Amino acid sequence: MNKEILMVADAVSNEKGIDKDVIFEAIEAALASATRRRHSDDIDVRVSIDRSNGEYETFRRWMVFADDSDELEEPNRELRLQDAVDVNPDAEPGEYVEEPMGSVEFGRIAAQAAKQVIVQKVREAERKQVFEEYEGRVGELVSGIVKRVDRNGAFIDLGGNAEGFLPREELIPREPIKPQDRIKSMLSEIREEQRGPQLFMTRSSSQFLVELFKLEVPEVGQGLIEIIGAARDPGLRAKIAVKSNDNRIDPVGACVGMRGSRVQAVSNELAGERVDIILHDDNEAQFVINAMSPAEVVGIVMDEEAHSMDVAVDEEKLSQAIGRGGQNIRLASELTGWELNVITETDAEEKSEQEARGLLEIFTKDLDVDEDVATILVQEGFSSLEEVAYVPVSELLTIAEFNEEIVGQLRARARDVLVTQAIASEEILDQSKPAEDLLSLEGMSKELAFELASRGIVTREDLAEQAVDDLEEVELLDPERAAELIMAARAHWFENEQQDRD
Repeated sequence: MNKEILMVADAVSNEKGIDKDVIFEAIEAALASATRRRHSDDIDVRVSIDRSNGEYETFRRWMVFADDSDELEEPNRELRLQDAVDVNPDAEPGEYVEEPMGSVEFGRIAAQAAKQVIVQKVREAERKQVFEEYEGRVGELVSGIVKRVDRNGAFIDLGGNAEGFLPREELIPREPIKPQDRIKSMLSEIREEQRGPQLFMTRSSSQFLVELFKLEVPEVGQGLIEIIGAARDPGLRAKIAVKSNDNRIDPVGACVGMRGSRVQAVSNELAGERVDIILHDDNEAQFVINAMSPAEVVGIVMDEEAHSMDVAVDEEKLSQAIGRGGQNIRLASELTGWELNVITETDAEEKSEQEARGLLEIFTKDLDVDEDVATILVQEGFSSLEEVAYVPVSELLTIAEFNEEIVGQLRARARDVLVTQAIASEEILDQSKPAEDLLSLEGMSKELAFELASRGIVTREDLAEQAVDDLEEVELLDPERAAELIMAARAHWFENEQQDRD
């Protein structure tokens, strides 16, 4: 029987690739379970197997509690310290005491019980093994065979008892995958659940596209080419931005490959998705121009505060720049991080002229100068009073029509206007200061109180009279928080009603 235990441990360990200790622990648990069934009392049993010769011993054990403890619930498994010392003089609360007892044979019944425990232990060990193998691999490409496809997604056999799941929304739309297909995916998340680690994968994310290029383009893995970002309309079109860290290498050509072999391999993996490879540029405007490919950009107007750009194209190229369903402009916006608006060259000129007229009016009125001086400022690229007031004097003096006297007057007038505007702004803020009872309301922040005051809600009573819909334009408030604050502001109404009833 002892040899049989060793043979079982060897066979299961070799077949399942599980450590022998896990198998021995399963057999020990099975023998302990068989021993407990021989006794009518619900006793606690421990079995210890010698890993070298298969011999085993059986012990009955008890958990030790302090003499004054009121936690004892199972008298057949627990002892107070005063009784435990009779079993082991060195007993301590919180530890076990045990004594030898007769062992059951590792016969047919024990073997059946061991089999069940071994199966469970093996499953647990396999799950742990899978989790440890994939724990640090989130973001990596994995390859596997499609096991089955249902309405929720696809289940992928990754080998080594590991199974990945591709949710329906992470599949490439309209991609014809079927059982036994081999496909690549990117591991996006691992969840350790009771039934085992859940490996979630994606084929629709932009990062999956990046990982495919890393696989196909050796220069990327070597650090010679850097992938700056990617944007995708899965299954239809994508844009990927690249730059070279070596002046001798053309990053776009390297990613395209000989006769387009590399980009074609990526496209084939993505169910024919068309991929535009964009040259990154540190100049934001030039990067946007590159990202708008294949459309040709004739002009750009940048608004840094709004982080947006108006992209001007020839009228006949307008539909190409926008793309089907706005696809080209949307992908370019996502890739560059700028909000892009496509306009025709004519619209851009009209908009530029309109802005120039607005600046002329501002400079003429606020700086008290004639139209000629204002026109010079606009033509030289000045777009605000702040620039006139604070750019270095040397920069203004480079303008041929200006001398030191004119520059000094322009700067002084611009600063006077800005000071006046600042004072007026402070007075408005003072008038919009929230009342103390609004500031002290439970759940109210100072920032939100000032925001409400700027909208005419200055006191707690003002807030109490509002409805949730009245506050929907306040960015700092969601409907739930708005309702809570309104009820808090109305609390004194209910208190007064209660006092009147009393």
